[in-house]
Amino acid sequence: MKLTVDDIARKLNGKVQGDGSVAIRSVASLKQAEAGDLAFLGNPRYIPDMAKTRASAVLVNEDWQGEATVTVIRVKSADAAFAQVAFWLARPAITHKPGIHPTAVIAADAKIGKDVTIGPHCVIESGAVIGDGTVLVAQCYIGHFVEVGQKGLLYPHASVREYCKLGERVILHNGAVIGSDGFGYVKDASHWKKIPQVGIVVLGNDVEIGANTTIDRARFGETRIGNGTKLDNLIQVAHNVTIGEDTAMAAQVGMAGSCHIGNRVQLGGQVGVAGHIEIGDDTIAMAQSGISKDVPPASILLGSPAMPVREAKKLHAHSMRLPELKQKVAELEKRIKMVEEKS
Repeated sequence: MKLTVDDIARKLNGKVQGDGSVAIRSVASLKQAEAGDLAFLGNPRYIPDMAKTRASAVLVNEDWQGEATVTVIRVKSADAAFAQVAFWLARPAITHKPGIHPTAVIAADAKIGKDVTIGPHCVIESGAVIGDGTVLVAQCYIGHFVEVGQKGLLYPHASVREYCKLGERVILHNGAVIGSDGFGYVKDASHWKKIPQVGIVVLGNDVEIGANTTIDRARFGETRIGNGTKLDNLIQVAHNVTIGEDTAMAAQVGMAGSCHIGNRVQLGGQVGVAGHIEIGDDTIAMAQSGISKDVPPASILLGSPAMPVREAKKLHAHSMRLPELKQKVAELEKRIKMVEEKS
């Protein structure tokens, strides 16, 4: 699909500054763009790249005041607009024809809905239910008595263990594991004795789980992920964790057992959450924060142990001055010694 700059501006309710007749065939970053590409400037740190970009046009925020050597389209949010244009210019979406591949292994009493796609080497165990319009791309495992809602999309090697429940329009990326045993053991003399993990995992509607993310089944009751929540790749969700609605977590977040994460929470990469604590709604924890105690709603956290971001930044600033302070202390000690020797 090709669009002109004027076409794109019209669709976005934007304003063109420059040649609106230029044809756009694809999108790219400011640094990587070539002729025919549309780039965007959303973060001020990339302003220097505007002078060097080879893009045919650049999306900018409507209040941007800089100079440009290429055509620009002023929009309310360059970031959001770029995502929309990327969708328009993307390669055709992959579609899956409903049907069951001959290599799939499906229990006789499994219930398969209408217009379901079951790809090569998928396994669906006894008592499982697959909702209408769901796609199992290939080599997926659906355990005993699992329920998968309508219009789900499970990529290769996704696994859903026994009795777990997936809502509607759930997406599981490659290697995601739903319902593995929680890490529960008790010390018996010098040996670890396994504590049975008899609960399940429940995923709400419109949940998306990244590649190789693992969500442990509850020791009892449920490990629950709320509607609309998005988890990145390589995340660990321990047993009996509950996560609210519309929460988002970046890669390598780890949550210990029985913690509760509220609604609309954002956790940056490699955030660690201790067990049995509660994080309030609308909290933001920056990358590598270590959260070890309850957090009130709408907090912004940084550091390990995590603390309010202003305090964390002050602490960091002070720690960066330690070499200077050490030198000053050494000089003072030297002067004190000289005074003592004279007296």
